[in-house]
Amino acid sequence: MPNDFPPLQSFSAATRPDQGPPRLAALRKELAARGLQGFIVPRADAHQGEYVAPRDERLSWLTGFTGSAGFCIVLPQVAGVFIDGRYRLQVRAQVDLAAFSPVDWPDTQPADWLRAQASDDAVIGFDPWLHTPDEIARLRKGLEGSTIALRPVADNLIDAIWPDQPAPPQGAVRAHPLELAGRTSAQKRRAIADELGQRGASALVLTLPDSISWLLNIRGSDIARNPVVQAFAVLHDDARLDLYIDAAKMAGVTLDSDVTQHPPADFAPALGQLQRAVQYDPATAPLAVADALAKGVPGADPCLMAKARKTEAELAGMRAAHRRDGAAMVEFLAWYDSARLTDLTEIDLAKKLESCRHATGALLDLSFETISSTGPNAAINHYRVTDQTNRRLADGDLYLVDSGGQYADGTTDITRTLPVGDVAPDRRTAYTRVLQGMIAMSRARFPRGVAGAHLDALARYPLWLAGQDYDHGTGHGVGAALSVHEGPVRLSRASTLPLEAGMILSNEPGYYREGAFGIRIENLVALHQAPDLGEGRAMLEFETLTLVPIDTRLIQRAMLCAADIDWLNAYHARVLAEIGPLVSTSAGQWLARACAPI
Repeated sequence: MPNDFPPLQSFSAATRPDQGPPRLAALRKELAARGLQGFIVPRADAHQGEYVAPRDERLSWLTGFTGSAGFCIVLPQVAGVFIDGRYRLQVRAQVDLAAFSPVDWPDTQPADWLRAQASDDAVIGFDPWLHTPDEIARLRKGLEGSTIALRPVADNLIDAIWPDQPAPPQGAVRAHPLELAGRTSAQKRRAIADELGQRGASALVLTLPDSISWLLNIRGSDIARNPVVQAFAVLHDDARLDLYIDAAKMAGVTLDSDVTQHPPADFAPALGQLQRAVQYDPATAPLAVADALAKGVPGADPCLMAKARKTEAELAGMRAAHRRDGAAMVEFLAWYDSARLTDLTEIDLAKKLESCRHATGALLDLSFETISSTGPNAAINHYRVTDQTNRRLADGDLYLVDSGGQYADGTTDITRTLPVGDVAPDRRTAYTRVLQGMIAMSRARFPRGVAGAHLDALARYPLWLAGQDYDHGTGHGVGAALSVHEGPVRLSRASTLPLEAGMILSNEPGYYREGAFGIRIENLVALHQAPDLGEGRAMLEFETLTLVPIDTRLIQRAMLCAADIDWLNAYHARVLAEIGPLVSTSAGQWLARACAPI
């Protein structure tokens, strides 16, 4: 990585709502020229990662919606923007509602919407490099019995009307050292190749940037805030690997002799030349990959679970990163409590926090755009402050900050909710319920075989008792010096994959009242085998990695049970012991007060 740090986020909106209608008109003109009655615009690229480069921000360019999940279906008379519960407020603030219609998804499935909105015999185009086989199969199944047809198109319609579309990313690649990875690339490739042999496959196609980065022990800078390398790869059953990547990215990086580099343009033709059984992931690979293979074998990307089980070296790196990041957070929180808050805005606070992380001298990048939000803005789950939405703090508000850093040895993600002056009792009560849920998850002890779906209710139960809930998962997987959102495991009602030792997840319950406030408290946790209590049953438990005080001024102490109080006091004692020696004198004095037992 270069020695200079990336510039502070400008917070300017990339796309204004008034740009949507003329772009929509241009797309509809292109539809007519191609003989199509619709086109699907996903927030995806050919690598099917969660985050995309500016070149691939087609959904944002067309609609103005900047959320990390969603898609648009454009028909001659209507354009539906499909978003889940995290973005239902955000989408209405970002798109021109006279041109685009928000659609609650997955409540409304795209096939059902098309049946209701599309004309008979409509032909809906899609780019086969931007959709997975599973996705298109579900859509086709939903359209069975109708006269609506899906048609893959060779050239993306958005690209055809985007005159100043950015070039593909050319981020430099760097080696990820063995002392941080814990296993060599050769060891990883041999283990994955052995799995292929057990499935009767001769090769494996890899398209996910984080899978390729993990497998080859490399890191990149193609995607802002995520140190991944955009490339394609084919791993053979003898552990050889063909890597399809722009050679300019690899300057100064030496790979093993059994890794052969090729230009990206050679990837698609090479797939057609693989005549034996080749495994691909129908949930993450583009449909174009499956269609190009003569003998494709569907199966989950085996790198996903292997990557999720962190090595001891990766866990040690994550602990070091969290101590460093915790010290930066404490410097910020100490400054926050000394500042005249009503003179400050969301952008002021985000920039201050980023400067505290830069001051560590070890920050490579943020791990995502800081969510710096107060008042009603905090009720938007994935709010991104812009010059247009920037809000000044006001007495009685809650301030929610969700942020993280990318370091050479680890990735962090932390949320804290803070008071601005005196806060009303109903907000303190809601905060305490969220804290109770976070503590319940932190204290969880459970047998092997339990999945995120089984644990999710622990964090929600205190809120459910009050008729409250939140419209996002309780936790996501986190990469080790990789993507801050890492599949496939989650703490979520939708996750049935068993949790295993070595996995790192977020623990982040919340509560949001539209137009008023938002609350979220988040720590990262790692899974370990729990000590045997004499029953002989294998159990797992969480280790909390995040080391930052939880604001106690918002707690309704009478609502907490003795076990909750014991956990919180023990956590704060640990924070003080581990972070106290790492901060300035003034921040250390603040930390001692913030960690005082309740």
